Amino acid sequence: MGVAAKDPESYLPLTESVFHILLALTDKERHGYGIMQEVKRRTKGKVKLGPGTLYGSIKRLLEGKWIEESTERPDPAINDERRRYYRLSELGKRIAAAEARRIVDLVHQAREKKLLPDEAVGKLV
Repeated sequence: MGVAAKDPESYLPLTESVFHILLALTDKERHGYGIMQEVKRRTKGKVKLGPGTLYGSIKRLLEGKWIEESTERPDPAINDERRRYYRLSELGKRIAAAEARRIVDLVHQAREKKLLPDEAVGKLV
């Protein structure tokens, strides 16, 4: 997850957990537990990130500069000083978009091989 490679596709494929973390940070800054809740909500409980997976991934994403720690707090009134908030970096956005394109391409390949009916793909893209 280093910053040496500039081409976002050079980081692919992503692990499922990393992609879910990046997706959770796409629309707003979140703290760790908020990321866990967002992933669980968005996947209807099918994906649950455990603390070890989440915080280990966050550490690597910070080191690789895919995400950044935010100094701002969404709502100071309910803020807990111990919470660290994270946001997607520009590199992280490019990598997440590249992974999404890779997944769409795989879905199209599955459709060509008749693994998915045409109407299922229409719902995905």
